[in-house]
This record gives sequence, structure tokens and C-alpha cells, in this order.
Amino acid sequence: MDEKQLIKISVRNLVEFILREGDIDNRIAGGTDKDAMQLGSKIHRKIQRRMGADYHAEVALKLLIPYDVFDIQVEGRADGIITGDTVDTIDEIKGVLKELALIEKPVPVHLAQAKCYAYIYAKQNQKAEMKVQMTYCQMETEEIRQFVSQFTVGELEEWFLDVIHRYEKWARFQVEWKEKRNASIRQVEFPFSYREGQRELVTSVYKTMLRRKKLFIQAPTGVGKTMAAVFPAVKAVGEGLGEKIFYLTAKTITRTVAEQAFETLKEQNLRLKVITLTAKEKICFCEETDCSPESCPYAKGHYDRVNDAVFDMITSTDDMSRVSLEKQAEKYQVCPFEMALDVSLWVDAVICDYNYVFDPNAHLRRFFSEGGRGDYLFLIDEAHNLVERGREMYSASLYKEDIMEVRRLVKNEDAKLSKRLEECNKLLLALKRECETYQVQESVGHLILKLMNAMGEMERFLEEHQGEEVRQKVLDLYFEVRMFVTIHDCLDENYVIYTEMERNGHFKLKLFCVNPAVNLQQFLDQGNSTVFFSATLLPINYYRLLLSTDPDDYAIYAQSTFSQEQRLLLLGVDVSTKYTLRSPQMYEMYAQYILDAVRAKKGNYMAFFPSYLFMEEVCSRVLAQIQGNREMECIIQSQYMNEEARELFLETFEEERDNSLVGFCVMGGIFAEGIDLTEDRLIGAFIVGTGLPQVCNEREILKNYFDGKGMRGFDYAYLYPGMNKVLQSAGRVIRTEEDRGVILLLDERFRGRQYRSVFPREWETCDICNLGGVQKKLADFWNQEK
Repeated sequence: MDEKQLIKISVRNLVEFILREGDIDNRIAGGTDKDAMQLGSKIHRKIQRRMGADYHAEVALKLLIPYDVFDIQVEGRADGIITGDTVDTIDEIKGVLKELALIEKPVPVHLAQAKCYAYIYAKQNQKAEMKVQMTYCQMETEEIRQFVSQFTVGELEEWFLDVIHRYEKWARFQVEWKEKRNASIRQVEFPFSYREGQRELVTSVYKTMLRRKKLFIQAPTGVGKTMAAVFPAVKAVGEGLGEKIFYLTAKTITRTVAEQAFETLKEQNLRLKVITLTAKEKICFCEETDCSPESCPYAKGHYDRVNDAVFDMITSTDDMSRVSLEKQAEKYQVCPFEMALDVSLWVDAVICDYNYVFDPNAHLRRFFSEGGRGDYLFLIDEAHNLVERGREMYSASLYKEDIMEVRRLVKNEDAKLSKRLEECNKLLLALKRECETYQVQESVGHLILKLMNAMGEMERFLEEHQGEEVRQKVLDLYFEVRMFVTIHDCLDENYVIYTEMERNGHFKLKLFCVNPAVNLQQFLDQGNSTVFFSATLLPINYYRLLLSTDPDDYAIYAQSTFSQEQRLLLLGVDVSTKYTLRSPQMYEMYAQYILDAVRAKKGNYMAFFPSYLFMEEVCSRVLAQIQGNREMECIIQSQYMNEEARELFLETFEEERDNSLVGFCVMGGIFAEGIDLTEDRLIGAFIVGTGLPQVCNEREILKNYFDGKGMRGFDYAYLYPGMNKVLQSAGRVIRTEEDRGVILLLDERFRGRQYRSVFPREWETCDICNLGGVQKKLADFWNQEK
């Protein structure tokens, strides 16, 4: 007899899942999920401390409900238990920003949580009756409003067993599916013959998961890193080393590569449910994404139907593709985006953007709620992107002008809100008077209290006013302020607070997350193991410092599978993109380099530039020289390309042509990463400049911060991010073992030791050239091919 399986679920997740009903309505400020905010935790502790000797805070409770082949364990933490002379009381505390007078009765799902705790406690302590106390605390005034109910253990048991009975079919699905899935995983083999170094990669990933560690992989293009990460992760799931794979990416194109890897494994009769989460705006059925029952028929009554839609889907198919999800959402008349998030709970692998895991505003609360933990395996693709994305996600800004605009709009109709916003404005005005360009601040604690006061008034305003333009402005500001207050709660030595006068005259206050590692770690700790991988994770210690707090993380450097003969790497030493050297003559020299290189061999090329302005200067000179002849065609990246325009740009490289093609692009832009133009679709890349970010206040703050820590501030703020763009752009050229191509690094600064120190190993054979000799070197390389 197999060992019985244990299905664990938290009290909160159980009641929120089984008892939800009604509409999706994002107009209600209450729908902003305030008690997921960290603001509430301080209030909890304050109330618990002043409750006296009979009050027991944060009591862990769990109950096992046995079934035939599995047990369900319901677990959680009661905010408080008050031991009385005759009847004990469960206390459930909720911090709110609205006025207590507006709360007429407990929120049903809050009461349900407390009733679960009451039943578990009564059952374990042989109690005949229990009291349930809902304590709502106004976070600004710290006033309290309580609602007390009393139940017999019989009433609680009947209610609780009904909730568990409704959950039983979901638990049974999990147990039966896991058995089928794991049996199919045992049969799966690596689907290709191993490339050089790929077997070692697969082994390293599996061992990392076995040891519940983190691994950083620097893997050059062509190693096959996606399959080398996905295959061992699937095997690890089959061995019980993880229950769910999260494949995280920064770009849509890399999501497709991940989908293909899972599909390839499924060709071996693998039973695996894989979902890709699509942004709400893209998958929404309505023309305008307005999530309210008046505007959207799918939002109306969504929660009454969605559980049936999800259960039907997960039990009838393994196909969780976007088309399949949309059909199911249409069939049940539910929101496809929200339904997809619910389906993701029951699948084996989730492919999604970083923000679904890490962003404090957008992360999947279903998986990553406070204090939660799951057997997750994180595969983080293009991990070099996570540094800047992490900084964005854990930083927050406030503009004085936004507060003043809303104040003007509400001045005549809501004196209370206007007054609160004016209080915030006065404090920002005082900071503005001290700031000429930018200024680092020690603390803004005095402002936080005023912002919380304003939030409370904004909540009230939003509940009283429906469907106005003013309301939307208030809602936008509400979210900005809420984010600011939430991030303020995370402040530590990894943050810099600063004010800045922007060029347009706007005054900004920013909580800037300089090193996101601690914040990222808090989510990574909820999983078993993490693999960071990228073709450009150099220098690896820079990424280890900014993406993880564990000193004992593993790191490996995968060998390139390509031979040096496939590629010519030239360094042009007579040109520079330094501001002091930019001139018409310099632009002319860059144009000539491109023309000479293209004339050495007909084919498709990409030129990557440090800015749109620099690109246009050089491009106009190339066009002037080829005017009237058909030797070469130029296409240029524009600043605001939609998805269709991007696809058209890339399709130009797939067309058959008699002449050469040069795509003019911006380094670090949409065409510098993740695109796959194999064989003769791209035979050369011109890297114009070292990719260094422009000098600005924020970069200088980064530099000063790392200098202050005894690290090389310039390298952290400028050199490493810049060289990453260079390496990404250069990586477009050699994509397969059949490819041959040239890479021209066009800036004399690449000769410097600090730049060369970030070159990958496979760039050891780098040749120097100048404009006079470049054509011969290129001709010699292409002649070897013949």
C-alpha cells in the first residue's frame, strides 16, 4: 500500500477559494487588497501587546482530516486566542484605512477565517462553545471596532465540514494527477544528443535542486540552456524535489522558447500541465480593460462560475494554451485573465514574467502571500535583466505635482481629502526648497503618517463617488501613495532616499532600491531552489551580489559549443563614442566602417548604437553614400514600435534578396536581445560604443552608494550594465553550429583593461583594426569559408 499523500492548505487560501462569490469590481477601493499590505502587521503587534495576560498572540493551529488515499491538513495562525472563564475567543485582527463607522458587519471571508480557527481550537481543546471576535482597527487613529459572535462546536463543525467537503474534489484531483504525472516523468529521456558541456549543465541544475540551493549559469549562445534547465527541473518534480516549476522571463520571445522546450518533452508521452500567463490587456475580451460588472459581462458574477470553469478545464485536458484558456473562459463567461491565474494553481509549470513572482504589486498572492511557502523550482531566464527590473519593482516615487493636481480637482467637493493632500504637499514643498538638482535624504518618516491619512480619505472618496473622471485621478494617486507607503516599510541599508528637480520642473521624491537582493530573496525563500541563467551573466559576482543574499550559491561557466573559426571579432581603435569626441567627422568614420564591412561580403547585418540620435547621425551618412545604387538596403528602429512594426522589422531579415541589408538598432533595445536570426539571416553585428548608461542623477547615486561600500562604484553603475548590452548585441550573430559571422567592436575604449576584464572567455581571440585595414581583414575571414 502506497503511503497516504498529505494535501496542505492554509485557512486563508481555503476560505478565499471555496467561499468567493459575486463580481470582479476594480472600482471598489476595498478591492485593492489592503490587508495584504505590510501596513497591517505593525497594528497587529500593537493590539496584541495591549490585550492583557489572557491574550495569546499568533497561535499556530492545524487540523488533519483523513480520507481514503490522502489526508487534508488545514493550517494557519490565529491572530489571538483569549482564554475566558467559560468560553474561549478567537480574535481576528484586520487593519483598515476607512472610517470604522462605514463597517457595519464583518467581511464574510474574514469571519470565515476566524470560524475555521475556532473549530480547530474547539476540536483540539474539547470546547463545547466558542466566541469569534472580529477586531477592525483604523490604522490612522488606532481606534477599534469589534464584532463578537458565539457558536456551538456543532454549528462550527457542520459549517467547517461543508467547506472541506467542497474542497475534497480538488484535493482528490491533486493526488490522482500527481500519480499520473510522476509515472510519465520517469519515462522521459533528454530529447537530443548532448552538445558539448550540456550534460554537465543538466547535472549541475539537477544537483542544485537536490541540495535546495541556488545556481548561477553563464552559458554562451548555442549551449541549449533552456532545455538544460527545463529537463532536469521536470525530472526533479518527478522525484519529489519540487511540486511546481516557475519559468520566469523578461520578454515574450523567450517565453516561446520555454513553451517549445516543454512541448518537445511532451512528445515522449509526458503528462504535464503547462500554462503561460498573458498580460491582462492582451487577453482581455473587451476593447477597454475596465474590470467592473457594468462595463464587462465577464466580470459580472465571475466568482460564481470560475471554480466550475477551472475544475472542468484541469480535469478534461492537459492543453493550457492561450487559445484553450480563451475558449474555456467564453464557455463559462468568466474573465480569461483571472481564470488563467486560478488555473495556474493546479498546473505543474507556469511560464510568466518576473513580476508575477517578485513584484509587490503584481505577484501571485495565490502562491506568494505573506509567510507562505511552496515546493517551487524557479528557473530565471535572461537573469541579467532582473537587476534593473528588481530595482524598479522595489522602488517607489511620488510627484508633488500629482498630489497638487488631485487636490485642485477635489478642492470644492471634498474639503477633508483636500486638507489631507495639502498637508502632504506642505512637507514636499519644504523638501523642494532645499533641493537644487538632487538631494539624498536621511528619512521621510514624517511624511508617511500624512500619506496614510490621505489614503484613508481617498478610500472614503472612492467609495462615495462612482464613474467620474476625477475618481480615476484619485484612484491613480491612491495606488501611487499605497505603493510608496508599502515600499517605505521595506527600507533598509539597500535603499537610498532622494529628492530630485526634474528638467521639466517636476519635483520627485524617490525610495530607490539600489540592491534588490534582499527583497528578491524573500520570494525566492518561498521555493526550494533557483537557477539563474543567461548568455551574459558577467561578471558573475556582480549578479550574485545583486540577485541573492546567500554566500554559498553555486556558479558555473558553460563552455561555448562554437569553434573560434566560426567568428571574427575585430576591435576598431580609431573611433570613439565619447561625448567629447563626437563630431561630423566621427559619424562619417562610423558610416565608413559599416559600408566597408558590408562591401566585404553581401549579407544581413545589424548595427547597434548608444542612442537614437547617434544612430540617426550615422544612418543619414550611410544613406547619403549609397544613394542611387542598390548595393545595400537600410531599415531603422523607431522609438515607439508596436508589436506589428517589430515583427515587420525582423521579417525583413527572413526575406530572400540580391543586395545587403543593415538594420540600425539601439543597444539594449528590443532587437538587442532574445531574437534568433540563424544561418545567413544575420552574418554580422557592429557594436558602436561601450553601452555605458548616460550619466544622470540616479546613476551617480548608484556609483556613490557602491563607492561608499568600498566597491568600484563606476563599474557597478556604468561599466557592468553597459558591457551587458554589448554582449547581448554581439550574441545575435552566432546562433547555431552552421553560422559564420563577424562582430565589430567600434570604440577605442574596448582596449582598456576594465572593459577587457568583462569579455567572455570565447572572446580571447580579438583582433585590432582601423578603418584603413578593416576591409582586408574581413575579406580574409570570408575567403577562408571558400
